[in-house]
Amino acid sequence: MDSTLAKGLAAIEWMVRQQRDCRVTELAQAFGMARSNAHRTLQTLVECGWAVQDPDTSAYRPSLRLFELGAMVSDASDIGALLRPHLALLAQATGETIHLAVLDDAEIVYLDKFDSPLPVAAYSRIGGRAAAYCVASGKALLAAAALDVPALQERLGTLVAHTKNSITDFDALFSELERSRARGYAENREEWRIGVCGLGVPVLNARGEAVAAVGMSVPSIRFARTQARGLADHLMACARDASVTLGYRLNAAPAAPLPSTPITKRRRSE
Repeated sequence: MDSTLAKGLAAIEWMVRQQRDCRVTELAQAFGMARSNAHRTLQTLVECGWAVQDPDTSAYRPSLRLFELGAMVSDASDIGALLRPHLALLAQATGETIHLAVLDDAEIVYLDKFDSPLPVAAYSRIGGRAAAYCVASGKALLAAAALDVPALQERLGTLVAHTKNSITDFDALFSELERSRARGYAENREEWRIGVCGLGVPVLNARGEAVAAVGMSVPSIRFARTQARGLADHLMACARDASVTLGYRLNAAPAAPLPSTPITKRRRSE
């Protein structure tokens, strides 16, 4: 075990539990360490953004970074439970593989999924990751963020080709994200895996922020242009209903267009 890391984590937890500003001598007494070691630990936490020091009293307290990360973890776990019924309805209506994903730096992480019962189906794994710029759910979230080309470059780094269809030029990616935001959904046409296409739509919270994306993975043999548009309508309606569940108001200005038509079941194509 890394004793220095353990000491720093213990100090953060101790400060949080004090519910007040804390001084170096208090931390030293609580952990039985020299005052110089306590000071060095607290200064490291300040430099790393986990604590702040009052310029007048020199006392320390945890930073809001802890709250932000805690809220993100809580949101992710709550979102999965809250939106599962919407995913189930969409899976039943379309017969395709449905998943819920969140953006994590340059990748998306799958939080939940419903597998397609059809003989030929696309596959994804809960907890699995994919390059955000290659899959529809990732593109939907990047589009909702409305990043310019420099910001995309900073966030994504090098665009690696995972298939011959992967977008590896930032100007082309920017244009693709602009189209996705304008029409309300993103597409992946065999950009992550050959033979697998997809659609993605952002889910918005009460503040109009894109906090997740509902995605659909579809074998390319069932992804003709007219089929894709019909599936996209189902997906956008699902994302709209999911956003309402998270407190989004339909009359607010969304980060990406959401439809106003309800989900209607269609016959599954075998």
